[in-house]
Amino acid sequence: MAKTSVQSVDDYILAQSPKQRRALQRVRQAIRKALPGAAEVISYRIPAFRLNGRIVLYCAAWTEHYSLYPSSNRLVAAFRTELAPYEIGKGTIRFPLTAPVPVKLIERIAKFRASEVAERVKWKASAPKRKPRAKRSTRT
Repeated sequence: MAKTSVQSVDDYILAQSPKQRRALQRVRQAIRKALPGAAEVISYRIPAFRLNGRIVLYCAAWTEHYSLYPSSNRLVAAFRTELAPYEIGKGTIRFPLTAPVPVKLIERIAKFRASEVAERVKWKASAPKRKPRAKRSTRT
C-alpha cells in the first residue's frame, strides 16, 4: 500500500490493487453485517470500525495478505480451530489474498471483539477510582 493519507474507507479501498480491493470489500461487508451500528473511520491510516466511541476492529491490505487487528489471546483461543490455517502475529490475524475471504469467521470475530470492548468499558467504569497523590514538597 502506498503511504498516502486517505480520508475515508472508500478511498482506502479504491487505492488498493483489484485483488486487495475485492478482499477488503468482502471484509468490510462482513464487519458491517456483524456490527451494523459501527462507524467507519480511518485511524493509523487504515480502516477502522468504531462502536460506541471505541475502535472494535482495524483492517488493512498488504501485498500478499490482508489483516485484522487487534487480536487478543482470548480471541485467538476462542477461534483456535478456525484460525489454524491463518498466520497469527502479535495482535494480528493475517489472511492470504490467494484464499477465499472467510466471511462468517470475520463476522464472528467482529462480534467477539465488540463484546470484548464492551466488557473492558464496563470493567473500567466499575473499577475503583484512585485518590490523587499528595504533592511532595521539594524544599528541605
